[in-house]
Amino acid sequence: MPTVAPPAKVLVTGASGYIAAWACKTLLDKGYSVVGTVRSDSKGEKLKELFKSYNDKFSYVIVEEISKDGAFDKAVVGVDAVQHTASPLTFEADDPQELIGPAVKGTTGILESIKAYAPTVKRVVLTSSVGSIYHQKTPPVFDESDWNVDAPKAVEKFGRHAPGPVKYGASKVLAERAAWEFMDKNKDSIDFDLVAINPSFVWGPLVGPVKSEKELNGTINFFRVNTSIRDPAPTREQLTAPGNCVDVRDVALAHTLALSNPEAAGERFIVNSGSYTYQDILDLIHEHGDHPDVPKGFPGAGKDVPRPAFLSAKAEKTFGIKFRSLQEITVDTLTSLRENGL
Repeated sequence: MPTVAPPAKVLVTGASGYIAAWACKTLLDKGYSVVGTVRSDSKGEKLKELFKSYNDKFSYVIVEEISKDGAFDKAVVGVDAVQHTASPLTFEADDPQELIGPAVKGTTGILESIKAYAPTVKRVVLTSSVGSIYHQKTPPVFDESDWNVDAPKAVEKFGRHAPGPVKYGASKVLAERAAWEFMDKNKDSIDFDLVAINPSFVWGPLVGPVKSEKELNGTINFFRVNTSIRDPAPTREQLTAPGNCVDVRDVALAHTLALSNPEAAGERFIVNSGSYTYQDILDLIHEHGDHPDVPKGFPGAGKDVPRPAFLSAKAEKTFGIKFRSLQEITVDTLTSLRENGL
């Protein structure tokens, strides 16, 4: 299958986002040229300043609304590969279609644009999520053969009253399903292939300076909030709710390695460091320094909590990635937030 190696030109959608900005940096570090899509000139110029040491290897184009027909028609022209990361990330949406519409239309729209206007594109890497994989099962151990069949049903049944994470999960699984369906439907008329990267909750350092918490994406803001002293303090139940996480630098690296690895074609990859509770994170922070501004919660309470497992062996084997530990993710995320006054 076709692969894309440096110094090829890669389009990264939603380039000002947390994962996407790291994806841009990782590509540039590996010798690729990068075109990022952003919603405004101000966001594009901020990225140009961030990546100025790479000279003219980084440029940007404006795509104001990813769900518009033909939104990516001009952006895809002349590039060799696409990393499609742009998708709404919030657990606060009222109407599920606020998430599902842009997620699905943005994904199918860029594939349509590539088919019509970008014969040079050989590979598309889609940023999906373990939200596209998780579903109720016993034991809760997941690999790439799993699909989230629960969230779309829940959204269909409960609509606006479905929980925020369920709405988000529905948007991710429906977008990824739509991508694979497009590839199958058009297999005889396209010359590019598809790879899906399915990260768990993404933390890690910021790629560049931020001025306030308003500039933080959803996942890293969850870290900030849950490692801050609050009134009322979170309950034991809240602090011991289990999840899985991965470092943003490892996610960006997986996206980059997926471009040049022939074995990645037509595959999906879980990228995950392991499980956590917020209590685990508080314990790790206090084990590594004096942090009077970080709550202690209920020390040790997370140790015996049952946890879902998302198996990342496939990504580790295919890409040769050794995922960073929860300790490294925690310390580096907190350090980065503090360096930015957050």
